[in-house]
Amino acid sequence: MQADLKVATAFGVYAMTAVTAITVQDTRRVHRVVPLAPELVAGQMRVCLEEIGADCIKLGMLGNRAITRAVAQVLREHPRVPVVADPVLAGTQGGILLEPGGLEAYREELLPRVTLLTPNLPEAAALTGLTVTALEQMRTSARELRRAGAGAVLVKGGHLEGEVLHDWLDAGEQTRLFTDRRLSGPGFHGTGCVLASAIAAGLARGVPLDQAVADGRVWLRGAMEQSLALGTGQRLLWRQ
Repeated sequence: MQADLKVATAFGVYAMTAVTAITVQDTRRVHRVVPLAPELVAGQMRVCLEEIGADCIKLGMLGNRAITRAVAQVLREHPRVPVVADPVLAGTQGGILLEPGGLEAYREELLPRVTLLTPNLPEAAALTGLTVTALEQMRTSARELRRAGAGAVLVKGGHLEGEVLHDWLDAGEQTRLFTDRRLSGPGFHGTGCVLASAIAAGLARGVPLDQAVADGRVWLRGAMEQSLALGTGQRLLWRQ
């Protein structure tokens, strides 16, 4: 969440937060997750949205079914606000971040309200029940997630092997394949959260979806390259 706020500041937007859980984590892994009461999560969202409002909502870790359903209800109360959802199911370096019972609620109650969903390959597989280990399967999973209700889907291919990275954006009539050379060095913690926040900041500023995704990817890569140059790999990403 601290990283999300820094990203919003870097993009020149004002961010408010609603905490869903207290986590014990470092730059390598999530050690413990303690979800908050669903009514507290919904209450945080409502006071921010009702007093100040929002130009875009970004969702990250939800933790369990009850919180997922509570968040979905708040989103239904604000149907005109675009939503970027990073379906955080488990930390890359360990730690379950969405209990199994939350998947059904995510698919049935959240997806129809999501403007852009940003799953990595394991998350796309979990949400669709499909095997997602190749580029064509990324395209198929994106179509399935759109059929399930998501307005657009960005399937992130960082888990694929090879020197070239592929991300697939499916926005219905508009699709786009993003490619980059894989960066060498230690892994990073928090890239998915940071990318989703960067895209949400672009949408909040009125940038078209495909351009917001492109801008977010460029910004993230720059942050990673800067971190590697400074010898701070695996730390939470930050870039002026």
